Amino acid sequence: MASKAKSEGGIVETIKTVVYALLIAGAFRTLLFQPFWIPSESMKETLLIGDFLFVNKMAYGYSRYSCPFAMCPFEGRILGSEPERGDVVVFRHPVNGSDFIKRLIGLPGDTVQMKNGIVWLNGQEVPQTPDGQFEEVYERQGPMGNLPRCENGPVGEGGLCTRSRFIETLPNGVQHTVLNIDTNGFGDNTDVFTVPPGHYFFMGDNRDNSTDSRYSQAVGGVGMLPADYLIGRADRIMFSSAGKSMLYFWTWRSDRFFKAVE
Repeated sequence: MASKAKSEGGIVETIKTVVYALLIAGAFRTLLFQPFWIPSESMKETLLIGDFLFVNKMAYGYSRYSCPFAMCPFEGRILGSEPERGDVVVFRHPVNGSDFIKRLIGLPGDTVQMKNGIVWLNGQEVPQTPDGQFEEVYERQGPMGNLPRCENGPVGEGGLCTRSRFIETLPNGVQHTVLNIDTNGFGDNTDVFTVPPGHYFFMGDNRDNSTDSRYSQAVGGVGMLPADYLIGRADRIMFSSAGKSMLYFWTWRSDRFFKAVE
């Protein structure tokens, strides 16, 4: 009987340990940092497919979407602070519920327009400085096996895929890299968008391969994003793998470990 009681006591302690560990992990994920894998090329070359980072959830405060499955029991944002233009932000898509990551371009009250692939903010051109080319091998990338888009296409598998690279300087002085293929697509020439109060305008750094605020939610875009859907700021890449699985150690990008997101 003593042995049986001891065995049952051990099982109970194990269950308690597991429960406590799950609660601590849940609190860490809800209040502090959320892991995020980069699944697409919309933020190249700032973020590559297979980059792994932790999202700083303290940066903008908390909303219902700060909790897994949007289960936080309150409306609006608490302990909130305003994001800054140029931040790389993870947010919840208002329609399909997926987590997206894009760069914040337009603040409440701003006007945003694309003209021939150039951003115009509040009637002023956002300067871009040519910065050579972004090069990568034309091959399937990540678990989804996506093939990159190339400015020098068509490119055979294993060939060199290139895109024009520019340094964009936002009005607050934030500089970041953008990639461009052409200047004639729908997203390269748009009407004037006016960002409503309490909303934000996001764009991907890979300008011709990003579904963002230039496109309405009705066609799968982001549109003007309400502040409640912000999850957190991407500050640093912790790990990066170019392969289908992080276990493929020969595809690890050691030069991106602990790299700051700029």
